[in-house]
Amino acid sequence: MSGETEALIVIDVQNDFCPGGALAVTGGDEIIPRINALMQEFPVTVLTQDWHPEEHSSFAAMHDGKSPFETIEMPYGPQTLWPAHCVWGSKGAAFHPRLAIDPADLIIRKGFRPEIDSYSAFFENDHATPTGLAGYLRERGITDLTFVGLALDFCVAWSAIDAAKLGFNVRVLEGACRAIDLNGSLAAARDAMRAAGVVLAA
Repeated sequence: MSGETEALIVIDVQNDFCPGGALAVTGGDEIIPRINALMQEFPVTVLTQDWHPEEHSSFAAMHDGKSPFETIEMPYGPQTLWPAHCVWGSKGAAFHPRLAIDPADLIIRKGFRPEIDSYSAFFENDHATPTGLAGYLRERGITDLTFVGLALDFCVAWSAIDAAKLGFNVRVLEGACRAIDLNGSLAAARDAMRAAGVVLAA
């Protein structure tokens, strides 16, 4: 059992990020048994849920002549364009049916503002608009965070880096994550996490 100041943060284990989904991560469903077991070891578990309106600005279909996985400039910086995914209320946005959601203390939704994407569990992609998760964790007395989920090189990495910048002790269990690895994004994410002080573990 982990200490009372530790929390498990489970990032976006949703149907659209698992095999057969709109933005499937290879092997995304393979990590679910380990995540379910980890939930029993932590006093606090938080689940995040990507939660987009149908006309979200990060969807390639919203930009004439653009294709998924191209990058454009948005007012808050570079933005990768994605296939439409995790549209709120859809089957794709639901948690994977094998994920044990009952042990979760909190479910936090992100990406619901149409004009801005949100990879991190802590901030929108402008790095300024907070989700409120940091305050929740601090009020619970949490100092140490373990991250698992999807995808390692985007939402997991951004969340872990933000958590470290906010002063939490952070580790990522790579064996309980899967990555998209888009144009070298996995190596870049690992470098950025290590630079931020995130501990990468198996």
